[in-house]
Amino acid sequence: MEHLIHSRVKDIEISGIRKFFNMVSHHPNLISLTIGQPDFPTPEHVKEAGIEAISNNFTTYTHNAGFLELRQAACDFVREKYSLDYSEEEVIVTVGASQALDIAFRTILEEGVEVILPGPVYPGYEPLIRMCGAKPVYVDTRGNGFRLSADLVAPYINERTRCIVLPYPSNPTGATLSEQELLEFAHLLKDRPIWILSDEIYSELVYSGRHYSIAKWLRNQTIVINGLSKSHSMTGWRIGFVFAPSFLMKHMLKVHQYSVSCTSSISQKAAFTALTAGKDDAEEMRKQYKERMEYTYDRLVNMGLHVEKPTGAFYLFPSIASFGQPSFDFALNLVNQAGVAVVPGSAFSQYGEGYVRLSYAYSFETLKEGLDRLERYIYEKQK
Repeated sequence: MEHLIHSRVKDIEISGIRKFFNMVSHHPNLISLTIGQPDFPTPEHVKEAGIEAISNNFTTYTHNAGFLELRQAACDFVREKYSLDYSEEEVIVTVGASQALDIAFRTILEEGVEVILPGPVYPGYEPLIRMCGAKPVYVDTRGNGFRLSADLVAPYINERTRCIVLPYPSNPTGATLSEQELLEFAHLLKDRPIWILSDEIYSELVYSGRHYSIAKWLRNQTIVINGLSKSHSMTGWRIGFVFAPSFLMKHMLKVHQYSVSCTSSISQKAAFTALTAGKDDAEEMRKQYKERMEYTYDRLVNMGLHVEKPTGAFYLFPSIASFGQPSFDFALNLVNQAGVAVVPGSAFSQYGEGYVRLSYAYSFETLKEGLDRLERYIYEKQK
């Protein structure tokens, strides 16, 4: 019966991040710096709101797009934080940012169109694009500090270009885009029949300046993806948001409705508290992530590794090209010989080859032990 499975589904693979993590997780005494999951607990007032929702029997279906007060709170949050102006009819509460990406792509993509992506990039986009019958087109950003720019993108635009993905702050590199860089994109793309999908899930984790969204300038062409997994340490609650102009949202809501009906009512109540009473919950986490970033960055530089200093998210993406090994082999040897796990850069497209990704969303104790092991491994290889 396997021949009856959709060929596009058979052709895709599970995320290289998860594949490597699953492969090595059984290793004894392993220090893992692989998964991008906050190590902070969900804030107490958010957890209490979820418990209260259960106690008060807020356990039925909500409006397909999410209950009204939550959608209003989400609009208030992005208005206050990022100067974005949306109404409650222009936001859908989704099952994490991943589902938001899925319904966005399924609404705007069709057979034969192209989607421009920066390389290296989070591996979750390409499978969704391919399942829509569209083609991912990667732009090499390695020579530009891992930042996609209008100048880099312009040569790739043609009559088949349907969408450009701007995933900043970036997983896996920690790069962000400045206001000027986004203005240059706005100048390039204004009034062209091209969507911009702006994945801003790490928007609350910016260490220098503030986060800017291209939706501020190209509102009618932009789909904004966000959520609470990273900002409020709510990965398991599965709360994402997609913002888009009303003429697009009415179609996106149809795809969402037939996918999940609505997001968990209990998680929605917790999300409401996160966006209101807890709207600044990310502040302390961001301070601690920045301290961890500075520590990890300094350690990597002192090991002789070339690495761009992140300005957002919670990842570093050092080059391991000098070791003359594919990134997968380097990472596997690091597990077997040093007992520390990082993600091979090849998981993030061909342009990630020659790099590895480290997450610093771990305690200082874990980071220190992991980096000590990495340093001993590098020292032995360079003797």
